[in-house]
Amino acid sequence: MLRIAVQSKGRLYEETMELLKSAGIKLVAVKRTLLVPSRNFPVELLFLRDDDIPASVATGTADVGIVGLNEVLEKKQYVNVLRPLGFSKCRLSLAIPKEADYQGLEWFNGKKIATSYPNVLNEFLEKNGIDADTHEISGSVEVAPGIGLADAIFDIVSSGGTLVSNNLKEVETVLSSEAVLIGNNMYLSDDKREVLDELMFRIEAVKTAEKKKYLLMNVPRERLDQVIEILPGIKSPTILPLADEKWCSVHAVLEEKQLWEVINNLKNVGAEGILVLNIEEMVI
Repeated sequence: MLRIAVQSKGRLYEETMELLKSAGIKLVAVKRTLLVPSRNFPVELLFLRDDDIPASVATGTADVGIVGLNEVLEKKQYVNVLRPLGFSKCRLSLAIPKEADYQGLEWFNGKKIATSYPNVLNEFLEKNGIDADTHEISGSVEVAPGIGLADAIFDIVSSGGTLVSNNLKEVETVLSSEAVLIGNNMYLSDDKREVLDELMFRIEAVKTAEKKKYLLMNVPRERLDQVIEILPGIKSPTILPLADEKWCSVHAVLEEKQLWEVINNLKNVGAEGILVLNIEEMVI
């Protein structure tokens, strides 16, 4: 059975559970415990703090894990990033008091910076030749400048609302992060590799479908060539006959970002009864 380490609470937990549900994995437990097996797929979930997940995978306590890239880079454990997952996106940024006159990275020379990510921060400072004092704290990093504990902070930023409420402004983005699937090939048996391959196949199908839509429409046969030219689908669209021989039904898959432009163009060449459907999984 493949053991997956996942975050025990928070937004990343919720989005991880949604991904696994979309991949057809159902859990047996009604309430959350430390270790929960699936009832229909040979995996079990190990619920941990996010900063414990890289070490659990590196030591073989868990076979794979789903965690933020920021934690992977900070903990420096021997793990491989198997796949980015596209959710729980955030950034690690430097922020300073709103009233400070910021002209560039040189501002941080001689300053004290509070952070929960000292390794990532120190690498960035060294790379850019900045001589600053890193002060490691856990939790509520954003209050440090306000109470005189530090001159600036280095922390996770999502919307930026927390910075604003603490009279801070973001001045440098050091790292863009998202949830990733991590593993360690040293501890995987052949059976577990097979389960992991199937899991990644399912995840790929779910992620491929996320930003795509399934389009159905009725098209006059005399306008079919024009419609085919407009559709930017993965492959040639499916064309089915209708009871009225002058019309046909056209089915296609397209990127969500192209949806409304394509629909307007289709209407202009005579397409009718256009339906847009969500795709749950897509195997290509």
